[in-house]
Amino acid sequence: MKKAILAKKIGMTQIFDQETGEMIPVTVLEAGPCTVLQVKTVEHDGYSAVKVGFGDTREKLVSKPDKGQFKAAGSAVKSTVKEFRLDNAEECKVGDEIKADTFQAGDKVDVAGTSKGKGYQGGIHRWGLHRGPMEHGSKYHRSSGSLGASTDPARVFKGKKLAGHMGDVHVTVQNLEVVRVDAERNLLLIKGSVPGPKKAVVTVINSVKA
Repeated sequence: MKKAILAKKIGMTQIFDQETGEMIPVTVLEAGPCTVLQVKTVEHDGYSAVKVGFGDTREKLVSKPDKGQFKAAGSAVKSTVKEFRLDNAEECKVGDEIKADTFQAGDKVDVAGTSKGKGYQGGIHRWGLHRGPMEHGSKYHRSSGSLGASTDPARVFKGKKLAGHMGDVHVTVQNLEVVRVDAERNLLLIKGSVPGPKKAVVTVINSVKA
C-alpha cells in the first residue's frame, strides 16, 4: 500500500541503536497531521488521489478559492496543499487526518524537497573542479579552464560545467530508512540527511526502489 505525508524539517541529531550500540545520524521531521481536503476518484476525475493540507496559517494569506476549499472540507486554513496519487485513495474521507503513525520503523521512503539556495558559485564550489597552479606567475587559479576548440566547433557544448546558480532546486533522496516513529509528537526520525533548510516542508512517500 502506498503511503505519503507532508512534513516539516526540524533538524538533525543522532541516536544510538540499543542492540548494537551503533550511532545513527538522523533527520527529525514533524510529519503531519495532514488534513484530507478532497478525494478524487476514477469515476469522477479520471484518477485516484487525495488532496491534503499541512501547517496552519492566517486566513488573509490564502486566496478566495482556497478559502472555499478549506471551508467545504471543514478544515482550518493550511499553508501547504499537495495532492498524492494513492491506490487506496477512495478509502479516505474528507476531514480525515494522516499522521506520522502511517509509517513504521524500518520502512524505506523517498524524501523530496527544495535544496538550500547557495546563489552564484564558481566551478570549484559548484562542480568540484580542480584549481590551477598557485605559484607566482600563473594566471590560472580558479577559472573554468578551456571551453573547447576555437575554429571547430567554435561554440561551447551544452552541459559544460561552468559557474552559475547553485541550489534552490527540487531534490529527491531515495531509499532512506525510517529509524523511529513518535506517534504522540508526530515525529519521524529518518536515517541520513534530507533536502532543504530547517523548517522546510518536504514530502515523504514510499520508496519506489525498495
